[in-house]
Amino acid sequence: MKWDWKATLGLLISGVLIWWVLRGVDLGEVWTAIRGARWGWLVAAVAVATSGFAVRALRWKLLLEPIRPGIGFRERFAAVNIGFAANNLLPARVGEFARAWAMSRLAPVPVSGALGSLVVERFLDSVAVFSLLAFAVLHPSFPSEATVGGQSLGTVIVTLVGLIVVLLVGLLFLVLFPRPVTAVTRRVSLFLPDRAARLLVEGLTAFLSGLGSLQNPRLLLGALAWSFGFWAWNAVSFWLAFQAFNIDQGYVTALFVQGIIAIGVAVPSAPGFFGTFHAAAVVALSEVYGVAEGATLAFAFGYHLGGFIPVTIMGVWYAAQLGMSWRELGHSEERVET
Repeated sequence: MKWDWKATLGLLISGVLIWWVLRGVDLGEVWTAIRGARWGWLVAAVAVATSGFAVRALRWKLLLEPIRPGIGFRERFAAVNIGFAANNLLPARVGEFARAWAMSRLAPVPVSGALGSLVVERFLDSVAVFSLLAFAVLHPSFPSEATVGGQSLGTVIVTLVGLIVVLLVGLLFLVLFPRPVTAVTRRVSLFLPDRAARLLVEGLTAFLSGLGSLQNPRLLLGALAWSFGFWAWNAVSFWLAFQAFNIDQGYVTALFVQGIIAIGVAVPSAPGFFGTFHAAAVVALSEVYGVAEGATLAFAFGYHLGGFIPVTIMGVWYAAQLGMSWRELGHSEERVET
C-alpha cells in the first residue's frame, strides 16, 4: 500500500473538514434526526445508488469497444467494483488505476487503453454533472438569494455554462486533431524531468486511445446518453435519502446536491471521501437551501455510509475471487506507469 504526501494531504483535509461540519453543531439534534429516519427510504436510496455501478459497467462497454470489443459484463462490473472499493479503502485515490489494472487482468485489454477509457468516462461525467447542476441552478425552485462559494447566482450560471463549453471545445479539438496535440506535447516534454515527461506523453497517449470511442458518432451519442442517464438515475438516490431523513426537498434539489458533492469529492481526502462528501452536503443543503444542520448531517453520514458499504463488500469479494491482493491494488498506480 502506497502512503505518500498525497495520502497525508488527503487525511489532513478530511480531518479539517470533519471538524468544520461538526463545529458548533448540536449533536443531540443530529441524533434525533437519525432516530427519526425512515429506514425503508434509506434502503431504497442505497439500492438505487448501488445499482449505478451496474450502469457504469454497461456504459463502459461503449468506451472499451474501440480498444477491445466484446468484453463481458461480468468483467466490467468486477473491475468497476474493485476500483471503487480501492478508493474506499486505500490512500491516494488509486481507484482509477486499480480499476484499469483489474480490467487488464480480467480481459485482453492494454492497461493504458483501459486507463484512457476511464479518463474519457470522467470527462463525460463532468459534462453530465455540470449540465444537470446548471439545470438545477436555473430552475425556478432554486433560492434566488443564494450564493455558492460566496459568488452570486448569475456568476455561478456563467461559470457553469462557460466550463461546459470549454470542456466540449477541448474534447472536439482532441478528437479532430490528435497528431498535432501529441507533437506539441512531445516538444513540451523535452523541458521536463524524464519521469514527468514520460508520464505526460504516456498519459496523453492513453487518453487519446480512449477517445477512439468518441470518433464514432454512434458511440459518442451512446456514451453521452448513458452518462446523462446514469447521473439522472443516481440523483433519485439522493431524493430517496431526503425522504429518509425528512428533508422536504424535491428532485431538482437532489440534482444540485449531487453536483456540489461531485465537485467536493474531487478534492483530495482520506479513503472513502470522508469529510469532503459531508462538507459539500452541508454547503448544498444547509447553506443554499436552508435545511436544518441536524437533518443535513444525518443525511450526509447516513447516505454516505449506506453507499460506502455495498460497493466495498462487492469489490473485496471480486478481488478475492480473482486472486488480487490489496497490496497489488495499492501499487496499481506504479504498475500502470511502468
